[in-house]
Amino acid sequence: MEQYSRAVQLWKSYKILSAAELDKYLDSFRILFAFHSGKIENDEITYHDTRGIFENGKVANYTGSPRAIFEQQNQKLCYEFLKDKIVKKEPLSVELIREIHKVLTSGTYDERRYIENEERPGEFKKHDYVTGVHEVGSAADDVERDLTELIAEMNAYNGGDVVKAAAYLHARFEYIYPFADGNGRVGRTLLNYFLMTRDHPPLIVYDEEKRLYYECLQKYDEVEELKSLYEFLKYETEKTWEKALALAEGLKPERKGLSDFTQSM
Repeated sequence: MEQYSRAVQLWKSYKILSAAELDKYLDSFRILFAFHSGKIENDEITYHDTRGIFENGKVANYTGSPRAIFEQQNQKLCYEFLKDKIVKKEPLSVELIREIHKVLTSGTYDERRYIENEERPGEFKKHDYVTGVHEVGSAADDVERDLTELIAEMNAYNGGDVVKAAAYLHARFEYIYPFADGNGRVGRTLLNYFLMTRDHPPLIVYDEEKRLYYECLQKYDEVEELKSLYEFLKYETEKTWEKALALAEGLKPERKGLSDFTQSM
């Protein structure tokens, strides 16, 4: 069995029925997801600070931008907001997506967006924004209609290829670009929300692979080609659950012994 299928099987074996059980199995994941998801768009975010926020509710000796701290605190709050909904498998809705955005971007809008453009966390964009090399994105007046259509498609899907459906959700959401800021963080959160409510393991889009990630999204923007993103998400699923799989299957990673460091050159 390929590693991807084994990761899916492992997640299904957990049979998560409560928020406490979700916390147990996502103890390390939620920190790593928040770190990488934030790092993709903000280089000031560090793993040390993210872990401090999740585990202790604070950071020590921080001298960077307050926005980075707000963003990671918001990631923690968003997980807390969603975990009961994940367990209950609540369907996607416009209201849910707006609330996710409100939680994730609270206190992070810059002066131009907040004062000049009068845009707010939890509200759809009021202006058009360049989202990539092809300047895609729904017109501000069309956002709610386009998002409503996407949600209806996703909630109606009953097929077995959950990752392909999730890839479509993510690509289409980022194409619509509903908000003035925070679309990437919201999109990656929605991706995992959909996966988990369909009994599929969540995944991390790793910061070190963000160039490939953006290229996959661009392929969809250019020619509506989804295969690249689909394969990328399967790979990231394997990478995300590699260590958990090894532990579950009793595989001990190879490590150097003392002799490897002390033998003469």
